[in-house]
Amino acid sequence: MVLLDMTVLSVAEPDLAASLRTSIAGLQWATTGYTVVFGALLLSGGAVADRYGADRVFRAGVAVFALGSLLSALAPGLGVLVGLRAVLGAAGAACVPASMAVIARLYPDPGERTRAVAAWAAISGAAVAAGPVAGGALVDLAGWRAIFLVNVPIGLLVLALTAGRGLRAPHGARGAAASRAAASGAAAGSPGGERRIDWAAQLAACAVLALLTDALIAAGSRSWAHAAGAAVATALAVRGFAALERRSDAPVLNRTLLGSGGVRAGLAAGAAVSFTLNGGLFVLPLLLQQGRHLSAAVSGLAFLPLTLPFVVNPPLTGRIVARVGPRPPILAGLALLAAGGGGLAWAVGAGAGYGWLAVGLLLTGTGVALVLPALAAAVIAAAPAGTAGAAGGLLNAVRQTGATLGVAVMGACAGLGTVTGTALSLVVAAALCGLAAAWFALRS
Repeated sequence: MVLLDMTVLSVAEPDLAASLRTSIAGLQWATTGYTVVFGALLLSGGAVADRYGADRVFRAGVAVFALGSLLSALAPGLGVLVGLRAVLGAAGAACVPASMAVIARLYPDPGERTRAVAAWAAISGAAVAAGPVAGGALVDLAGWRAIFLVNVPIGLLVLALTAGRGLRAPHGARGAAASRAAASGAAAGSPGGERRIDWAAQLAACAVLALLTDALIAAGSRSWAHAAGAAVATALAVRGFAALERRSDAPVLNRTLLGSGGVRAGLAAGAAVSFTLNGGLFVLPLLLQQGRHLSAAVSGLAFLPLTLPFVVNPPLTGRIVARVGPRPPILAGLALLAAGGGGLAWAVGAGAGYGWLAVGLLLTGTGVALVLPALAAAVIAAAPAGTAGAAGGLLNAVRQTGATLGVAVMGACAGLGTVTGTALSLVVAAALCGLAAAWFALRS
């Protein structure tokens, strides 16, 4: 449900823009309102689950997500929709880490837990793949509001399935210790303490990402005074966040992690992948529907070469990582992403047929499916001892930040023209993946 909501909106953009009479900038906010909050709050999502109980946080997140989705379907205007998307992002940031903590508690045996996490990942990949197809069908059937209504029965079903007493998890110090013990395969009595949550620093992190996004979106729409003001506000927010982090005994960012060159290179690769994927899912539906006059349903089907590798390739990538390590698939995947972005840019600029677009989409999707499973292993391996959980959380947060910036930057490029702007945005994404590959090759 959470990951479906990241891709299902893509093919609904033209219908949403016509219904709410908004511009590309408005569409960017409808998308990034979700990812800004989701990405920033993921940094503390695990600590919230440990402190208040993973089962409670999970159920609360699902309930808020279902209710927020219903209200989003009824939103009377863009401002209300963007605000509700931010609420959905917060609910998603509660659900995802809490779901992993619940899995760790339900499956203390390492082998069983590995199979459970694999099922979790497969369902997540299927949701990402289904987003454009399901969204296109729903939009053609009942308009953009239908893409939010689909979350309501899913949320109610999840709440019904998790209502039993067997799902309960401890909270506070016992919950944190149990989560760590289950995740590492250690004994349940391992020592652990309760991690405090610095809400001021967490809100400052949200403000930094939101203001930076605002500056980029305003620059893309050539609102230069607005962009300059947002840039200044971003700089001030960064200084405030840094000051809070220095004084905090529970910082949002783990400075030990950021001291590792391998971790930094892995984070950059993760941000580049999400920048390319989410930015592409923002600009390409506009091209297909407004520039090539395809219906929403046909546009959704057109993305199958991009999304099907998310379902098919991860088991193969897992075997490759087990045999040769994470470095080769990461470099190969980033190369495919750069090639896919360059190929898509050429196909868009030259007005080539769908067959050429499909090749570029397939290269991009295969690249994503190679990089992401291997990247988690690489970042955790490069992290200092005892920081594996924090490394995984930081990687997820940075990926969502990359997704936010991808929509902001590539959407700004697309605003220069449906064809030339979209081609330029894809060139930017390809170049970024190439730079990420070079950095990872040097530092890993």
